[in-house]
Amino acid sequence: MTSAEPVTDGRRARGQRRRAEIIEATLRVVQRDGAAGVTHRTVAREAGVPASLSNYYFATLDDLLVAALSTVADYYTERVRLVLDGESDELRGLAELIAESAGPGRARALAERELSTLAARRPALRPVARRWREAVSELARRRTADPCAVDAVVAASDGLCAAILLEGAKPDVDHVHAVLSQALGTRQSVARKNPAR
Repeated sequence: MTSAEPVTDGRRARGQRRRAEIIEATLRVVQRDGAAGVTHRTVAREAGVPASLSNYYFATLDDLLVAALSTVADYYTERVRLVLDGESDELRGLAELIAESAGPGRARALAERELSTLAARRPALRPVARRWREAVSELARRRTADPCAVDAVVAASDGLCAAILLEGAKPDVDHVHAVLSQALGTRQSVARKNPAR
């Protein structure tokens, strides 16, 4: 019986690798073609596997999309967790994470945005899509007990990410931090030099 265990473990490891490859291929399709471009056939082609294999690991398209969104959500949740555990200024850490949406994190941020938007129409995706917002809420609650301020930080984070993806240029981390501080209610108002007439 023990001689069969390594074979089973080897098969399991291959299966986990294959599943991960299909998820990564799904994210590449989302990044390139949007969530609407995801089918078992397009993902299988991207992964270089038969379409039947995609169906084997993910019985429905929702299963595949949930797995892809979970991968992205887990990444961002872990990044926020690192900020919470290691930064003296969690808000600056969040600002730096948001700013990455214009650089090396752009493809992943774009996929997350696509899949989160899709979650508005597909209930199966909603619990996973909420993870980023919940992580940012936790960070904000460390700074304030005001639920409106917490919601403002979450909304500002979402809006800043969207704006950065639209602009495509590297944002000023200090500006992102200032916007988050303003949402939190900890930034002093600065009077405009040219007030409206």
